[in-house]
Amino acid sequence: MERKYIIFGIIFLFTGIILGAFGAHSLKTLLPNNPEKIISFETGVKYQIYGAFSFLFLGLFAEKVKFSLKSVFNLLILGHLFFSCSIYLLTLQPILNIKLSFLGPITPIGGLLMVAGCIVLLIKLIKAK
Repeated sequence: MERKYIIFGIIFLFTGIILGAFGAHSLKTLLPNNPEKIISFETGVKYQIYGAFSFLFLGLFAEKVKFSLKSVFNLLILGHLFFSCSIYLLTLQPILNIKLSFLGPITPIGGLLMVAGCIVLLIKLIKAK
């Protein structure tokens, strides 16, 4: 068991649940004429929850593999943070009354980092003896 991966998983999970509740209830009131922003926010929550489960899974099974998961974990954590947090902030621009459009390119970079983490994990599993 890799404790730090599990801790990140739990943090991602409970904050994802809280943000999901915020998006489902309060955000609809704050952005009544922006259903596309609410859908975008929900996408950020969805991927944050996916990240939580991936960190929990990696943490619970880290001892089963004969290689380090550090690079995989680092890519996934950065990817999920870039992806979800940029979506949250871009969605909340009208409420915060600040311009955050510079974060637009951060979202796909986060997605690429998540994909890279998965590819690194796949390569390490294929090469493992």
